[in-house]
Amino acid sequence: MPTFKVFRYNPKTGDQAYFQTYQLPEIKGMTVLEGLYYILENIDPTLAFRSSCRQGVCGSCAMHIGEKYRLACETQIADIGDSVSIRPLAHMKIIRDLVVDLDPFFAQYEKIKPYLIPSGEPPTREFKQSPAQRAKIDFHVDCILCACCYGSCPVVATDEKYLGPHALLKALRFVDDSRDGATNERLAYLASDFGVFRCHTIFNCQQVCPKDLDPTGAIGKLKMKALWAKFTGKLGKNE
Repeated sequence: MPTFKVFRYNPKTGDQAYFQTYQLPEIKGMTVLEGLYYILENIDPTLAFRSSCRQGVCGSCAMHIGEKYRLACETQIADIGDSVSIRPLAHMKIIRDLVVDLDPFFAQYEKIKPYLIPSGEPPTREFKQSPAQRAKIDFHVDCILCACCYGSCPVVATDEKYLGPHALLKALRFVDDSRDGATNERLAYLASDFGVFRCHTIFNCQQVCPKDLDPTGAIGKLKMKALWAKFTGKLGKNE
């Protein structure tokens, strides 16, 4: 029978955090998220965790499972073993049990201006892209902002100003977008002590991404683009 060791903590009670053990029935194909719902519905209705789509799309069920940050809805209990330890995402305030405060995570995301900025006057027509231009950003668009990379990043743990791998990956999505007119302005903002040059290239973010994206590689590309823009005297200047 699978055993879940779940992190429990309620800051309102003032009690110390602890791990609570639950025994689950042996059900073939059960995911960790289904196991948590089994606990909630049949054993302990006080357990708190996040989930929504249950299909690896929304990213809300990201947590530390076993020895890695993962999506609970995509993680088979059988792949972990009979004993499964579950903790909340790191580097964020715990609201209760497996639920953390994601406000700092999304605040960093907002700082990169995650929207298209046109050059000149606001557009009055549709901006079309060729298949090749669209393909250039396909890889970055797949990020679901689950915060697995954020929780695994040691720089985030030591520097609250650091934008984080999620924000920098998304920044490259707009830098590489043929419809955006603020490339050099974006690069100037990213080429700072709290941006791409704060990354230590440890690859934790790459290893835990449930969509097999490469935030570390994206940060490396942004570094090269920023250095080239500075070399050519374009850094900070709108196109």
